[in-house]
Amino acid sequence: MKRFRTLLVANRGEIACRIQRTAQRMGLRTVAVYSEVDRYAPHVEMADARYFLGGNAPHESYLNIPKLIQAAQATGAEAIHPGYGFLSENPAFARAVREAGLIFVGPSPEAMERLGNKVSAKLLAREVGVPLVPGTPHAVTDGEALVEAERIGFPLLIKAAAGGGGKGMRKVASMAELSEALARARSEAQAAFGDPSVFLERYLEKPRHVEVQVFADHHGQAVYLYERECSIQRRHQKVIEEAPAPNLSETTRRAMGEAALRLIKAAGYTQAGTVEFIVDAEEKFYFLEVNTRLQVEHPVTEAITGLDLVEWQLRVAQGEPLPLPQEAIPQQGHAIEARIYAEDPRAGFLPSSGFLYKYRPPAGEGIRVDNGYEEGQPVPLFYDPLLAKVIAWGPTRDVAIQRLEKALAEFIIVGVHTTTDFVRFVLNHPAFQAGQVHTHFVEAYFQPALLDSRPLTPEEQAALQTLVDWIAYTWYGPFTS
Repeated sequence: MKRFRTLLVANRGEIACRIQRTAQRMGLRTVAVYSEVDRYAPHVEMADARYFLGGNAPHESYLNIPKLIQAAQATGAEAIHPGYGFLSENPAFARAVREAGLIFVGPSPEAMERLGNKVSAKLLAREVGVPLVPGTPHAVTDGEALVEAERIGFPLLIKAAAGGGGKGMRKVASMAELSEALARARSEAQAAFGDPSVFLERYLEKPRHVEVQVFADHHGQAVYLYERECSIQRRHQKVIEEAPAPNLSETTRRAMGEAALRLIKAAGYTQAGTVEFIVDAEEKFYFLEVNTRLQVEHPVTEAITGLDLVEWQLRVAQGEPLPLPQEAIPQQGHAIEARIYAEDPRAGFLPSSGFLYKYRPPAGEGIRVDNGYEEGQPVPLFYDPLLAKVIAWGPTRDVAIQRLEKALAEFIIVGVHTTTDFVRFVLNHPAFQAGQVHTHFVEAYFQPALLDSRPLTPEEQAALQTLVDWIAYTWYGPFTS
């Protein structure tokens, strides 16, 4: 494979900044793309070159394949990194990049098609002996769903075949609910992925969501970089992730890692990927899906291994072998990541847009913050509402929790609602601190009213006073005595 000197990052926000930091450290020239609202965004300001894509709507900018290819060609980029979200798991984009004579920093479109589609991925998993939750082996028609539902039993889940993130997913408690749930799930799947195909799966009570980070090169080598616990979710989307997973036996960890490697090797997969599992109370694990990209939560893996996964991606994309064999991959301490969204947890996690009047990320021992915004910047409603990720590392899980809680208390954000208080609620909950997590944790323990019962910390009181002073200055001018 050829080497490249200029990298275009086909994304925005914190992941575009994070990829560029590593690329620039490696001596690569970076190209940022942007929409109108992102004209002065941090990922644009830090780039060596910039290219305007168009309007704010995703289909006019970050989802516009021809414009992205044109941007690479116009700026002299030889490679494109898709980040996560947007087109990162779109085989048509990966194929278009390759056909344009460019390098796609990700898996081949063929491997993406084999593993990115949940139905084909499950068929392959069955072939290589990876455990599966009882369900349909393929997408089903409405008529087939009625028959298969009787076999699988209730409760069950209807899931979109072409994607995840909770879109196109419906829990069904009885046969009476099935027809309407199928219609709704198909409609959501069509809107989100352009494909109404769905399949059925047994619903497990209070499972854990545990994923394995995998990596493969073009020389036949593949490794796993341990697991991540991702059970704390709202609306089927992750909010807090940690590594290693708490209260999981070494035998289960190893078995999951080996199963993940069997699957990606069978698919001829290269690059970074994540094999997701659900785990029951007896530590039986079942294959869920493969994310054929770099995950949002990759920093917790970097924190416990000391490795830079984006650097690995860029090296593998240029034909280099994996830097380390399986037995040499280090693991030390514990890391927890909190996703800070511009959402209002007191109003059903509705997105919150506005202007960042104050934006002061925390710092401290063991703290890393991956930012996508800066003070004085607008937060639009056009895109994913993730503002930043705060990652805390500690020699033990308890220390990591303490460091993350302190960092979040010091994170000053004024101008939009955020999930900071919600994350702190989870971190301080006795069940979370004991490692007793599952995918229904938020539904079981969280109520918006609980956020209003906590007294302000000194840091929050200072932030509130800063806001009051700013409002007073704006309205009345400087104070005089």
